[in-house]
Amino acid sequence: MEILQGQVSDEMLGQLSQHIGAEPAQTAAATQGIFATLLGGLANNASSENGLSALSSALDKNHDGSMLDDLMGMVGGMMSGQAQQSGSTNGLGMLGHILGDRQEAAAEQIGQSSGLNVGQIMKLMPILAPIVMGVLGRAKSQGNLGLGDLAGVLMGGAQQAQQQGGMGDLLGSILGSVLGGGQPQASAPQGGGGDLLSSVLGGIFGKK
Repeated sequence: MEILQGQVSDEMLGQLSQHIGAEPAQTAAATQGIFATLLGGLANNASSENGLSALSSALDKNHDGSMLDDLMGMVGGMMSGQAQQSGSTNGLGMLGHILGDRQEAAAEQIGQSSGLNVGQIMKLMPILAPIVMGVLGRAKSQGNLGLGDLAGVLMGGAQQAQQQGGMGDLLGSILGSVLGGGQPQASAPQGGGGDLLSSVLGGIFGKK
């Protein structure tokens, strides 16, 4: 969560706020909720072998993390509608894979916690989804993560999101009402998803 939130600079937050017509504090709260929701959704998908394999293939094909090197350019292009559509920036497609037909239900939950309406959240979600996939893709490629490691990172991320202030209730309610009543069930590798998350992502993103 810290790495994801760290990708969103104050300048980007200001642009996103203007784009959806909201105060920066509201946009920041919604951004945190969206990141937590997408992590939870990915962990939920990765709880099955087929879902985990599909995610791994998508990361290998479209998400090497290179788009993180020019996030402002990517976000600006998506907000203006001038971004060249590709596998790494197709936010709507990513949301379809991660949340399916539960996107609006997720937006309602996030809106309740941030004070934004569903329309504003639905504008933010496809812009932020590529950031989540980019961070995960860079972690996979640079950390040489196998399928078990990938599941552990997602579980660690979802658990970390739950432990953050206010995120436990939010993510729990979203996973309960949106994802069908269960917490993510992927089994973390020995040592725990949180430990793997810290060691892998800390080494890749922690010392720029």
